[in-house]
Parts: sequence; structure tokens; C-alpha cells
Amino acid sequence: MSQCKLIAGVDEVGRGPLAGAVVAAAVILDPAQPIMGLADSKKLSAKKRETLAAEIRLKALAWSLGRAEVEEIDQLNILQATFLAMQRALESLAIQPEQVLIDGNRCPRINYSMEAIVGGDALVPAISAASILAKVSRDAELVRLDQLYPAYGFAQHKGYPTPSHLNAIRQHGVLPIHRRSFQPIKTLVSR
Repeated sequence: MSQCKLIAGVDEVGRGPLAGAVVAAAVILDPAQPIMGLADSKKLSAKKRETLAAEIRLKALAWSLGRAEVEEIDQLNILQATFLAMQRALESLAIQPEQVLIDGNRCPRINYSMEAIVGGDALVPAISAASILAKVSRDAELVRLDQLYPAYGFAQHKGYPTPSHLNAIRQHGVLPIHRRSFQPIKTLVSR
């Protein structure tokens, strides 16, 4: 049997929120140091994600984060901004992978051997690891934004369009971290 390929798992967090960057992670796991409990980040408690993220950063052969900012999301659209964040994560890896497995049904057009796997964050350990790192990073960022803008509740809803977030926008206005190309922000800005 041939030598193991270097496989990077890639996933993103933050396509649906009304605020903040979209964050992607790329992870190349070390087969000699398995990590128990990897799963889709949405199915894990915040505490479990934090514990696993620390273990991933410690044991992975390589990991990195990439992001696309609110301005890029508004300029490109969320899909292209997501692909840009994925590309940035991959290009930042200390070791370049031979194969890239991406959670979802589409791959960015970049120069890697890639495969999209629907539900990959629950099926492929490297994608699960990327899902966890991306979520822990983005959640921490939204907690920091909550300190800057306490009236909006970012620590609770992480920028998603919850009733409390929508009420805060109506009461206090649109912030620079809000995605102006997303509804209902687009409507509120154009008034």
C-alpha cells in the first residue's frame, strides 16, 4: 500500500449571520495522534469545542484559519467570500496538502486536488476538526464584538438574525460590522 496522503479538511462558519466575517479553517490531522470525539461543531457544546480545539491545535500536522471580511462579503457575495476564506486558510497552511476535502457541495476554483462532501463535517475527521476550529475562532470574535457593542447581544446570537438581534438593529441602527448586502440590513440602510 502506498504512503498516506496529506489530506486537509476544510470547513467554514458564518455564512448565515447578518454581522461579522466568514471564517474558514484548514486542518491536516496527524494519523499517529488521533483525536477522539471529533464531530460536526454544531453538535458539540461550547465547552467540548474549546477542549477539542486546543487538542487539534496541539496535535494536528498543520492548521490555519482564513477569513473574508464584511466588506468582501458585500462586494463578492457570501459564496465567493466563503471560497476566498477557504483559499486563504489553505494557502496559510505550514504544510501543503495533496488532497483537500471540503464540507458542502461545491469547491472553490483554486489549484488543489479537491472534493466536496455533503455533511463532511460529520463524516470526515479532518473536516470536523476544521469545523471546530472555525467555530471556536468566530464565536470568540463575536464575544469580543459584544464587548464593543453591548446593546446588540452578539455573544448570545453570534450575529445570526434572531428576534433579539433584529430588535437591537431596529432600536440602535446598523453597525459597520453588519453585512449591507443581506436582508433586512439592505432594506434598513436604503431607507
